Amino acid sequence: MSRFRDATTVEKLAEGRYAAELDAGYDISGALNGGYVMAVLLRAAVDADPVHLHPVATSAAFLRVSKPGPAEITVEVRKTGRTATASRVTLLQEGRPVVDAQVTTATLAADAEPDWLGEAPPPLPPIEQCVGPQPSDTDRGFTDRVDMRFDPATMGWLDGQPSGRPEMRGYFRLRDDDYEPDAFLLAMAVDALPPIVLNTGALGWAPTVELTWHMRALPAPGPIGLFGSGRMVRDGWFDEEVEAWDSAGRLVAQCRQIARVGRKNG
Repeated sequence: MSRFRDATTVEKLAEGRYAAELDAGYDISGALNGGYVMAVLLRAAVDADPVHLHPVATSAAFLRVSKPGPAEITVEVRKTGRTATASRVTLLQEGRPVVDAQVTTATLAADAEPDWLGEAPPPLPPIEQCVGPQPSDTDRGFTDRVDMRFDPATMGWLDGQPSGRPEMRGYFRLRDDDYEPDAFLLAMAVDALPPIVLNTGALGWAPTVELTWHMRALPAPGPIGLFGSGRMVRDGWFDEEVEAWDSAGRLVAQCRQIARVGRKNG
């Protein structure tokens, strides 16, 4: 069995109501990774749509910190059509809303090709030339559930030498899990990079306030390349844009979020 599939499973309780058990293994410094929580939420959204298969647009407001343990998900279908279904999906813990999302589900054709596509980002270095966390004897939560390999050019902040540009790039795949990329794994992947603001000298947790992502194609098996950048850091806020490209060189997801800046050096 796949650890990721088990960790994102939802149980239907009634029409529009689901139960989930949020897994502590996807914790980062006391808070569950937002992408992981979105993957759980989207399993309920897709299950509640009898017509369409894929979450093509998700806009999620993160109202509170998600914690490991029981959660309830409500799905309110607003409109269903031949092309898409629009739903409001809320994840609750202890009776309080934690994530509130607008989700559009549709069905993407596996063999569709772009009618037009802008320039691809510069390629990542070969994965064997990228850097990742060293093995540890302790369970580090999210860090040990995913196998991230980062472009060394964007990791100077680790040595106290941030590049000065809000950017981050690397490969994403699961660690010790044969689960192949799909819509739910993409939901986690688009929020998997370290905050790009670390390369401007910020420190600490950078909580996401709102995140919107679009699924553009069904991903091929293999690692996903993530390319993160930002436009502006100002007044304690920063934006982050991420493109996800699959192993076949196709753009499979786009993401934009706004988040709070951690503490600055000095």
